[in-house]
Amino acid sequence: MYDFAVMWDWIGFAVRWTHVITAMAWIGASFYFIALDLGLRKAPNMPAGASGEEWQVHGGGFYHIQKYMVAPENMPDHLIWHKWQSYTTWLSGAALLMIVYWVGGELYLLDPTKADLSLWQGVAISAGSLTIGWICYDFMCKSKLGETPTALMLLLFVILVVMSWGYDQIFTGRAALLHLGAFTATIMTANVFFIIMPNQRIVVKDLHEGRTPDPKYGKIAKLRSTHNNYLTLPVIFLMLSNHYPLAFATEYNWIIASLIFLTGVTIRHYFNTMHSTGKGPNWTWGVTVILMILIAWLSTNPAMDSLEAAEARALTPFEQKFASADGFDDAYDVVLGNCSMCHAREPAWDGMHWPPKGVVLETPADVARHAKSIFLHAGVSTAMPPPNAIETMTPQNRDTLMAWYRAGAAN
Repeated sequence: MYDFAVMWDWIGFAVRWTHVITAMAWIGASFYFIALDLGLRKAPNMPAGASGEEWQVHGGGFYHIQKYMVAPENMPDHLIWHKWQSYTTWLSGAALLMIVYWVGGELYLLDPTKADLSLWQGVAISAGSLTIGWICYDFMCKSKLGETPTALMLLLFVILVVMSWGYDQIFTGRAALLHLGAFTATIMTANVFFIIMPNQRIVVKDLHEGRTPDPKYGKIAKLRSTHNNYLTLPVIFLMLSNHYPLAFATEYNWIIASLIFLTGVTIRHYFNTMHSTGKGPNWTWGVTVILMILIAWLSTNPAMDSLEAAEARALTPFEQKFASADGFDDAYDVVLGNCSMCHAREPAWDGMHWPPKGVVLETPADVARHAKSIFLHAGVSTAMPPPNAIETMTPQNRDTLMAWYRAGAAN
């Protein structure tokens, strides 16, 4: 069991690393091609069918890029498809979601103070909800709303706000923001898989078979690609939010998440306009700063149950498993003496206003709920308490924590 807990954490680390690497590749490609597309210029003597060209310099060489709005007259022998960055990002993200929020659902997914759900119910809601956004969004794009992009994006924003609120009514704050990011990322990857790539394959097939490609397929793909471009920055914020309790562990976290989508629009509008015209609208920075100040203000209302309510709440089956394990009383004393001064609803450490990472370790239920995290951070490793913060966390105390976790995990 000891080896499994450690190896499982390393598996999560490896999947997270993969997710970050593939996300960098996908986001980089997306930003590059949008900037390239907006920077194309008409030039004399361009080949038939070319809609614009651009010269770039990088890495000691010059690049001459030409874009064909529909397709070239003849299909080139070597054609690079940009799709796997998106697919691997989503697949690795889905795997990470399962590892952290499904397998670790008792801690990271379910909030017993919000909804009385079993783990399988929470997992079912988690998995099922991710498809809702794509179904609604795709329907809107294929309806008459697709002809009015601004109205479509406003309606999508309304859906995102509703989902942000809905997730927060069921899941932990950490899981709510993460799922909103996954909800949005699913729309983005589905755009690539179901719309952009199939449309490009139709164009390629027409060229191979000697037909003139219909330009509508390129226009549809371009619209979906532009939508992805504006959704990218909010998704990055939401994926990083689980490291910052001021974003997820606050009363208004769902409003914070909603406002982040507006900052994504203002930032991307600036850069997209700059790539197109050579000068960005400076007002977007002012709006972005105002939105971030509002977000910071909203974050000052922490969302957590009171100590009295926490002590009165009955333990969940998962919490009871570790609270009844051999060695719990000794482990609980170690945590109270070495961790709770910071990890309290009202931290006693000078200058600390919120518990680090939003983790509270005061009641037996608190400690039992975070058993695995305590084992990994203060037992197997010496990550907690921080160096020079507490001098009473002895090797014997760490042994006590590890022995308790092993006993509980074996139940």
